[in-house]
Amino acid sequence: MASHIVAGRQGRGRHGAPRITALGGGQGLAASLRALRRLTGELTAVVTVADDGGSSGRLRAELGVLPPGDLRKALAALCGDDEWGRTWSEVIQHRFQSDGDLHGHAVGNLLIVALWEKLGDPVEALAYVGKLLGAHGRVLPMSAVPLDIEAVVRGIDPAHPDRLDTVRGQAEVAVTPGEVQSVRLLPQDPPAVPEAVAAVREADWVVLGPGSWFTSVLPHLMVPELRAALVQTRSRKVLALNLVAQPGETEGFSPQRHLEVLGAHAPELTVDFVLADEAAVADPEALRSAAKRLGAELVLDSVAVGSAPGRHDPELLAAAYDRIFRMHGRIAPWR
Repeated sequence: MASHIVAGRQGRGRHGAPRITALGGGQGLAASLRALRRLTGELTAVVTVADDGGSSGRLRAELGVLPPGDLRKALAALCGDDEWGRTWSEVIQHRFQSDGDLHGHAVGNLLIVALWEKLGDPVEALAYVGKLLGAHGRVLPMSAVPLDIEAVVRGIDPAHPDRLDTVRGQAEVAVTPGEVQSVRLLPQDPPAVPEAVAAVREADWVVLGPGSWFTSVLPHLMVPELRAALVQTRSRKVLALNLVAQPGETEGFSPQRHLEVLGAHAPELTVDFVLADEAAVADPEALRSAAKRLGAELVLDSVAVGSAPGRHDPELLAAAYDRIFRMHGRIAPWR
């Protein structure tokens, strides 16, 4: 596992591998990581830390720690396809079933929190977990401060479809029955983890998304140092779109609406490529125009599991990223 920042920006990391930094959270980031680990040995995941539901929410409330759940999912996604990797991926994802206090807790969450308490450094602790798992990359929190998400939502009450209400908490925002208008982080302007900022600035490629748009993708743009790094980096940037709109959070959103929302939250941010599944795009020209407003070229490809259209196929997604990196990049991916 690459457990340190490679100094300087020489175009390639160790072993000739392109340095790739992927930002997001939850299942969307995990899908991207399962694909990207097939293309490089220099992979860093930067993960949101605003989850307040389930096992993560309980540990956060009881111990005052960062929510470990999305970090755990990223680590599991970086496990290899050999017996060691498959076994550890399953173990850290395992949830206890009982009538007691352990019910619902994931093994990986408890392991991560134990190392946080032992070492007192969230970055070092995650590196230890990654070494144990044999992870093909490293995982970093975007901030060392537990965060909350607050959203302005229109039409929560059908009797008042135009009224704006405030919803707080990632778990609540994700299932809100109204239309999310905007989100912000609490506390506002949180500090970024320095290693995460360096990973963005020193990458050859930065991948943002897929994932829950308001609660996993956009929060990275609300951490000032991370946002500045995304705007200023010389890295090429790929924005990967979701396969379907998320019930509640982005219900009824078209692919181009996702880009419009991102542009409204970070008007100074440009990207180089927008990757979308060709079967999920009803109006390619509208999406191409929305991508162009972000400075991006639209790339349509086949990246979904055929039998489950809402899930990314890691092999197909890896191939799509590979084509972008090879055909449009300054360097070719490492094998």
